Amino acid sequence: MFFSGDPSTRKRVDLGGRSSKERDRQKLLEQTRLERKRRLGLRQQNSAALKIQKCFRGRKAVEAERAKVREQFHISFGERCQKVDGNSFNSESEFLRQLLFFFNARNSSDCVLLVETCRLLQHFVRVSGNVMNLFGSTDYSSKHAIVENRVKRLAFACLQAVHHNRDQLKDQLLMSPESSSVPTVILLEAVVTLTDPNLPWVCKVVGYLSQRNTHGLLRDIVLTGRNVKTRDTSQSRSSLERVVTLIASHIGQHPCSCSNSDSRWSFSSQLLSIPFLWQHFPYLKEVFATRGLSSHYIHQMTLCFHGHANVLPDDISHEFPGYACLLGNILETAGAAFSQPNCTFDMAIDFAAVSTFLLEALPPIKSSITANSTLGEAEMAVDEEFVEVLSKDLERQISNAIDPLFLQQLVNVLFKDASSSNGMHNADVVAVGAVCAFLHCTFNILPLERIMTALAYRTELVPILWKFMKRCHERQQWPSLSEQTAHLSGDAPGWLLPLAVFCPVYKHMLMIVDNEEFYEQEKPLSLKDIRGLIIILKQALWQLLWVIPGKSSTFQKSATNFSDHKRLSIHFIQHKVGIVTSELLTQLQDWNNRRQFTPPSDFHAQEAVDDIFVSQAAVENTRAYDILKQAPFLVPFTSRVKIFTSQLAAARQRNGHNAAFTRHRFRIRRDHIFEDAFNQISVLSEEDLRGMIRVTFVNEFGVEEAGIDGGGIFKDFMENITRAAFDVQYGLFKETTDHLLYPNPGSGLIHDRHLQFFHFLGSVLGKAMFEGILVDIPFATFFLSKLKQKYNYLNDLPSLDPELYRHLLFLKHYEGDISELELYFVIVNNEYGEQTEEELLPGGKEMRVTNENVITFIHLIANHRLNFQIRHQSSHFLRGFQQLIQKDWMEMFNEHELQLLISGSLEGMDVNDLRANAHYAGGYNEEHQVIHIFWEVLKNFPSDYQKKFLKFVTGCSRGPLLGFKYLEPPFCIQRAAPGDPSEEDLDRLPTSATCMNLLKLPPYRSKEQLEMKLMYAINADAGFDLS
Repeated sequence: MFFSGDPSTRKRVDLGGRSSKERDRQKLLEQTRLERKRRLGLRQQNSAALKIQKCFRGRKAVEAERAKVREQFHISFGERCQKVDGNSFNSESEFLRQLLFFFNARNSSDCVLLVETCRLLQHFVRVSGNVMNLFGSTDYSSKHAIVENRVKRLAFACLQAVHHNRDQLKDQLLMSPESSSVPTVILLEAVVTLTDPNLPWVCKVVGYLSQRNTHGLLRDIVLTGRNVKTRDTSQSRSSLERVVTLIASHIGQHPCSCSNSDSRWSFSSQLLSIPFLWQHFPYLKEVFATRGLSSHYIHQMTLCFHGHANVLPDDISHEFPGYACLLGNILETAGAAFSQPNCTFDMAIDFAAVSTFLLEALPPIKSSITANSTLGEAEMAVDEEFVEVLSKDLERQISNAIDPLFLQQLVNVLFKDASSSNGMHNADVVAVGAVCAFLHCTFNILPLERIMTALAYRTELVPILWKFMKRCHERQQWPSLSEQTAHLSGDAPGWLLPLAVFCPVYKHMLMIVDNEEFYEQEKPLSLKDIRGLIIILKQALWQLLWVIPGKSSTFQKSATNFSDHKRLSIHFIQHKVGIVTSELLTQLQDWNNRRQFTPPSDFHAQEAVDDIFVSQAAVENTRAYDILKQAPFLVPFTSRVKIFTSQLAAARQRNGHNAAFTRHRFRIRRDHIFEDAFNQISVLSEEDLRGMIRVTFVNEFGVEEAGIDGGGIFKDFMENITRAAFDVQYGLFKETTDHLLYPNPGSGLIHDRHLQFFHFLGSVLGKAMFEGILVDIPFATFFLSKLKQKYNYLNDLPSLDPELYRHLLFLKHYEGDISELELYFVIVNNEYGEQTEEELLPGGKEMRVTNENVITFIHLIANHRLNFQIRHQSSHFLRGFQQLIQKDWMEMFNEHELQLLISGSLEGMDVNDLRANAHYAGGYNEEHQVIHIFWEVLKNFPSDYQKKFLKFVTGCSRGPLLGFKYLEPPFCIQRAAPGDPSEEDLDRLPTSATCMNLLKLPPYRSKEQLEMKLMYAINADAGFDLS
């Protein structure tokens, strides 16, 4: 066909690649699907409409029939049951059948009829004295099905009526049976009558009530009545309590044959989760604790929680979450339940499991004790992410329930049949797992003041756990405790949970125990056992920090996020065990430093001695560095000193120690060295203090001394300033009986600016350590602990005041009535003749010391002397010290090691090491005859003379910790005479320049002469003045 000029006739092309036929087919299929869906919807609508109509017609017919029966009932028995007699309740009568058929709790007239029925029931029971005869006449056995059906429906109707009208009847809900004319009491007492445990139908009735969610109705009734202020104040039980007690005490008890009801509507879920249930039902509390009910219901809860079923009702409010209320109620009765002779091991295991499950969901509870707490430090992590805040009363209920007696009973029940043989029984493993899981959660939630002391001194928990761990370690087989918590994987180390509990409790014991108990009486563990414990702790800590790949260190960064890490998750427990194990080992190391009972190397991890590990530990953000921060004792002391020395060298390099020009030069008068140094150095900034400082001395005539300070004069200045400032005559420091220095508590009486002086002296000591200058200042251990910001305890007191320590021990072990000694919670301070009296606690002047509070008194006294009295001086000294020495540097060392860093090694001088690192000047060399004689004489000196020689030439009687290779400047022997010495030259004494570690030695001609002159010089403390 030819082209007509009309473009509309052109063939259309689909650029999508599909033909129009295919597109039309898909459209048709979609339309068909939608049509089919529309028809299905219509059919469902019609079906639903039919069901609704059928239900409505059925309900309407039933209501019509009920109205008809109600009308017949009124005719037959009267509108208020006027025509009812005793025979109306038996199985032949239509009275109960009709009443229960038309009864509706929403109908007020029906409720009036029910109340009147219950009143008549009570009346006829009192008259006849037999409920069975009233319902079953004389032939109960043949009519028992009818009777049981009517009785259980009547009981349920009574509870329905109370529940539906609870708001109108709220003033009556907790009234006692004495108020017999009150409708609520009449209804509830009818239920009490019908559920008498002696009646043959009681199982059927209680079972029916349980199936109809009666505990949910009772929960609503109790919650409505608990807020009413005007309630019955008589001593008798309320009718509501009688009902709850009868129903609760029947279920699960022999010979109960009730069918199991839904756990969501059980007594445990619905009623035990009511806040402070026992305040409203004290008799029920007694029954629950003493008649075995707790065992049944707690076991029931165990089964639910093991299945991870959420069976608790909705929370009343965010302040009263159901799980916390449930926990408070079962804890409050646990002590009484454990004290019962029929309390079983299985019941204690179930209790521990349920309590642990609930505790894990609980936010931390802060201590009410905010000041003067002597029993510990902030030990546990606090979850700042938690927004849930419990009611203070609920927190108090939970805290008060976990009291010393409860903890003692729990441990006794779990371990009363503990195996005494060397074998490992399954019951021992289960008991250890249960108590450790429970206590681990408790430690991370509740305040620790009372808990730790109770566990340490009122239970045998520490010996029991140690015995368990010792057995496992000896057998090299740790049983899995993963069954005690769903969060622990099967391959979790078996020592994890026991250490999580053992370490903090034993650590607390070590804070309170005295030196005699620890070293002499070997309580609570023998020294041999402690040596074994150190090995277990060290191996566990190394596993956590190094072997287990990255888990602990990774978790450490996010440990405060409780929402991600449950308290019983393996990561959280690993983190906590790493902390408490490290703290306990640190404490045991302190005890070993006081009096050695094991070689110091026992605290070192063999793997940490490796040079590769030490090199990694010096680099931040490595696992070796993290170990050095958290558990420095695992690394040998010499390795840590090398790391510290390298850190100091790097810090000096950063602060321009190699600069050509010195920014700060000070003129110091020798006879006013402290005042001049304080006025000039105390105004320097932290950066300036870290920089190079040079000193020029001015003599008593005001003339500058000759010499250029190349570092030696500054060292001499540091030695002189420390000697002057730390002299007890100056009044800033005092001496212990062992001649160890500590801040003078009365320094403020001598110097107005004493706190500024302490800040300055902290800077001076920090500068000496920063520059690597050893100063011979012996500090008391309890003061050195302040440089680590640690707390001192009773066992530190002997170093300060051994007489006071003996008196306190006398009180601790006094067997008589301490109150007769007329002691009060006050302490008398006597500084320079001025006596002041301070209260150890608010109101201490009126608080007498008794046998119950004597331990607290003892530790408050120790705290006052070791911490409180010197707190201001110590804090200012620490601030000055930390201007130059970082806190994390000090955390690498304990107090004993800090003293070594300050003053050098305590060991005897190594003459061979000194000779290998000696330099010579003025004509001397290593092969010179005088030098040979000198080393021979020095080597033959006794140890105390060698120390005197070292002090003579270096200013300190102790050598560098890492050897004389690290002495700055190096030790040098200089010839102190011209090439051809005269007799006068040879008659001179050896002299020294301690600022340069320089010995000026004349070329004596004989060994005897050199020995005599050298001994005379070192005993006369000759120095520059004999040059």
